[in-house]
Amino acid sequence: MKEISVEQITEQVANLCKLASYDLNDDMLQAFEASIGKEKSPVGKDVLQQLLDNAEIAKRERMPMCQDTGLSVFYIELGYDCRIIGGSLYDAIHEGVRIGSDEGLLRHSVVTDPLERKNSGDNAPAVIHVEMTDGDSLRIRLSAKGGGSENMSRMAMLKPSDGFEGVEKFVLDTVELAGPNACPPMIVGVGIGGNFEQVAYIAKKSLFRHVGERNLNERIANIELDWLGKCNRLGIGPQGMGGTTTAFDVKVEVKPCHIASLPVAVNIQCHASRHKEVTI
Repeated sequence: MKEISVEQITEQVANLCKLASYDLNDDMLQAFEASIGKEKSPVGKDVLQQLLDNAEIAKRERMPMCQDTGLSVFYIELGYDCRIIGGSLYDAIHEGVRIGSDEGLLRHSVVTDPLERKNSGDNAPAVIHVEMTDGDSLRIRLSAKGGGSENMSRMAMLKPSDGFEGVEKFVLDTVELAGPNACPPMIVGVGIGGNFEQVAYIAKKSLFRHVGERNLNERIANIELDWLGKCNRLGIGPQGMGGTTTAFDVKVEVKPCHIASLPVAVNIQCHASRHKEVTI
């Protein structure tokens, strides 16, 4: 049985929070570079270059790439042969968010009550999902999710008779409605199936896949590519200024569902795709 202390977890989480705001992953930087070469709109090309320059300044100067440093969402994979010692896994993560936000000078973006709107003052609490897995390791994956793109995300309980066409229409309508408010180029995470809560869960989880990383199911992978092309033909373009780069990628995940249901969720990620992970 492997033992991991809460102090280790807190330290790693604090570091992830800072890295997420400072450093875009290589797949995102490569997506920007590739899109600059392909973008047909001169304005869109210029906007893409400015966004890439911004990301490079953030990395060099160790400062947040966006003033909205996001809500910390964690997907945790805890091995059956791994034991957390010295306290609570949840408390350790919350404390790591507090420390990372303080040390990283990250904007406080969390309110303790959605109606009273009082700021927590420390970016905690985080949103934490835990899955049990084989092995003795602890995998911590962080999404620092900005409010703009999250607000443009949607889910629906469609009728089975709506079929594939209904799902596709919902996905493309969501992207079109999001427009400039989602700070494109966006990454579109789609969940299909499961139930009310699971479909939103898998839609957001899909965004951890790298740009260009396809679903292992060939049929679903082809749908991802088809929808990516259709998103980019909407003409929204970088930051909504028009062009051929509305989305960098589309990710689709599917789950079994009830015979009377067809759940679909679209979780939109803005161009500041802040995803970091560590395995202890």
